[in-house]
Amino acid sequence: MRILLVEDDPLLGDGIRAGLSQDGYVVDWVTSGESASHALASENFDLLVLDLGLPHKSGLEVLAELRQRDDPLPVLILTARDTVADRVRGLDEGADDYLTKPFDLEELYARVRALLRRSAGRGDPCITHGDLVLDPRTHQVTLKGKPVELPQGEYRLLELLLQAQGRVLTRAHIEQSLYGWTRDVESNTIEVFVHHLRKKFGRELIRTVRGVGYAIDRISESN
Repeated sequence: MRILLVEDDPLLGDGIRAGLSQDGYVVDWVTSGESASHALASENFDLLVLDLGLPHKSGLEVLAELRQRDDPLPVLILTARDTVADRVRGLDEGADDYLTKPFDLEELYARVRALLRRSAGRGDPCITHGDLVLDPRTHQVTLKGKPVELPQGEYRLLELLLQAQGRVLTRAHIEQSLYGWTRDVESNTIEVFVHHLRKKFGRELIRTVRGVGYAIDRISESN
């Protein structure tokens, strides 16, 4: 899952990016409101973690632009402003959650997981598809109750496709979600991950949409 982090404090931003990356997320970090607006207008993210006290262009302005475009991207506000009026204003402007500095990183991770879960329309923390269960909290995957060990790249692709069950994800979207701005991707990397996942979970799990991308279809109740 790909997160845009907007934080102008270098120490805090670096700590959050490192922590979320270690927790399995792809984190792109910018330090200004202008850079955030440009990134949000041109690329796809799964979550925005947004500081309010940014130079030149405030976090609230970035948030207002996002919601004026009817973009439903989940937004978690980080701020040192801890009055009730500040929290109310942020939520009324379209934020989904609010975390006051200083905060514990474990709480940040839990709120991130909750927002991503709600945006996917799930109440259960685990993602299920038939006998396959993925737990984002522990990064454990089981099939028919038995654990399946996955390298990081395969795990992240499986989680991405399971989060989007019923939707086709383009190759470009998948690459951005898995790698962000951090590195170039070998031309066949995604195909290799798909091949390995099919060997472990069955060829029918991931559907190839020729010329577009990949999808994991929802399982109908009749099945």
